[in-house]
Amino acid sequence: MNSPSQRNYLMDQTQAPLFEALREFRKRRMVSFDVPGHKQGRGNKELTAFLGKDCLSVDVNAMKMLDSLIHPTGVIDQAQKLAADAFGADKSFFMVNGTTSAVQAMILSSCSPGDKIIMPRNVHRSAINALILSRAIPVYVNPSVNQALGIPLGMALEDVAAAIGEHPDAKAILVNNPTYYGVCADLVSIVKLAHDAGMRVLVDEAHGTHFYFSDALPVSGMDAGADMCAVSLHKTGGSLTQSSLLLLGPRMREECGYVRQIINLTQTTSASYLLMSSLDITRRTLVQDGFSIYRRVIEFADYARSEINQIGGYDAFGTEKCDGGAFFAFDLCKLPVHTRAMGLSGVEVYDLLRDDYDIQIEFGDLHNFLAILSVGDRPVGIERLIAALADIRLRYGGEAATDLINEYIKPSVAVTPAEAFYAPAESLPMADCEGRIASESVMCYPPGIPIVAPGERVTAEALEYIRYAKEKGSTMTGTEDPQVEHLYVMLE
Repeated sequence: MNSPSQRNYLMDQTQAPLFEALREFRKRRMVSFDVPGHKQGRGNKELTAFLGKDCLSVDVNAMKMLDSLIHPTGVIDQAQKLAADAFGADKSFFMVNGTTSAVQAMILSSCSPGDKIIMPRNVHRSAINALILSRAIPVYVNPSVNQALGIPLGMALEDVAAAIGEHPDAKAILVNNPTYYGVCADLVSIVKLAHDAGMRVLVDEAHGTHFYFSDALPVSGMDAGADMCAVSLHKTGGSLTQSSLLLLGPRMREECGYVRQIINLTQTTSASYLLMSSLDITRRTLVQDGFSIYRRVIEFADYARSEINQIGGYDAFGTEKCDGGAFFAFDLCKLPVHTRAMGLSGVEVYDLLRDDYDIQIEFGDLHNFLAILSVGDRPVGIERLIAALADIRLRYGGEAATDLINEYIKPSVAVTPAEAFYAPAESLPMADCEGRIASESVMCYPPGIPIVAPGERVTAEALEYIRYAKEKGSTMTGTEDPQVEHLYVMLE
């Protein structure tokens, strides 16, 4: 199987057909009697002043010269084929509802109601919600936990093999590549196990765009032989927020039409040309410059890790934590930092960085914070982060915290997510829910991994985690109650 540096592109990757069609559209000074109503910015002066005339002039509707995402046959079709070629896929789909819609499309196109799917429990909420929509039955593989860091890892190969052995009728296996913390499982071996058992492999690569353009990073889903991959090109690739790709491998060749039908069940019929053109432009940029870009990003991240670890009180961890098992590989562009040795939670450091130093990082949890480095980072920003962390250590650091609570709560699954979500339910104060079956999720966002998901019994451990997370300032979400003080549970 070809690695990124060995991949031979079959198409002319200097082209950007959708981008070029939009430039031609702008030159023609078309008179618009269709939607959107701002008519290329003329009808909303304040919005045009804020976003720019060039931007609003190509916020347009589907038409013959610009193709249609619902059933592309022109420039969008060409752009999607170029993206498939760039990422080593057999087929690609532009996704404008975010990678959430790509994850849901993978599961909905692989599982009918009542079908089983093997997945780690530390999946994003989009996967849990896909179980509700598809009425599929999850077979959760509990990830290992690094006790020193308090973080969940990937799926260990032996645990995946055991799940396959116990559930040979499962239709697919979903894998995070990487997890939010940059942890990767042994994806190549998992793919072989799954395919030998006649199961599809679905890869959530929301944070893995850069894997396709570097030999120094973990293997990408397509290069590992996965059947479908959901890739957030906007997260680490540089396209506009909410723009993503759904990639299909050669084993899915006969299913492309069905996958498109599934996508069109939930994806908007008014696809944004701003989002789609950003995918087209970014794909070309990454093919041309991605290897040098990510080489620089890795150098930045390695430098930051080294400097932060010299401050004291922080553990900016990386490949030294890899164990060949559930922590098989590490994403070098991630900068996760353990903070408990100086008595602060990751949430507290996250808040201090934002409020006192004007530095916005990705998220903080009870023990760690995460900074994501990517295509737009500069040395001056890295230095500001390092200096701010040194100042925080000096001003706020104290004795090491001993009240370590793991980020991963082992679930107590009672019924399927769909059964719980659609069942009659009642709202109770969170403290009164112990032992009851949740009908909705509770999570910290980001990262958006449920602490309690629909169909799971609310345990004392989960309630303690929620209480502690609130106390430390985590942003809680998932419940109908905006204050996350009440939870809907199934009627007994």
